[in-house]
Amino acid sequence: MRVAAVATWRAARDEGDPIVDNNALLERITSLVAEEQRLHETPGHDKTKLREIEIALDQCYDLLRQRRARREFGDDPDAAATRDPEIVERYLQ
Repeated sequence: MRVAAVATWRAARDEGDPIVDNNALLERITSLVAEEQRLHETPGHDKTKLREIEIALDQCYDLLRQRRARREFGDDPDAAATRDPEIVERYLQ
């Protein structure tokens, strides 16, 4: 999944479609990590694509953390929203 796919989740949610659940998010994260590893192993890999994957991963991890926190505190995990790349990229690691 790329940044556009995360935006698609957000658009689907805004239109009332069901949001991705934790299992789907974990599957997406696994897929992105595998793609990221393949790129790293490829000499002369596309740095732009790699950056897109890194941003998408940050957004997925952030959304997963939001969903887990909401569930832990008795809130609706489906109310969690994907944050813009500009926001998640400013978090301290």
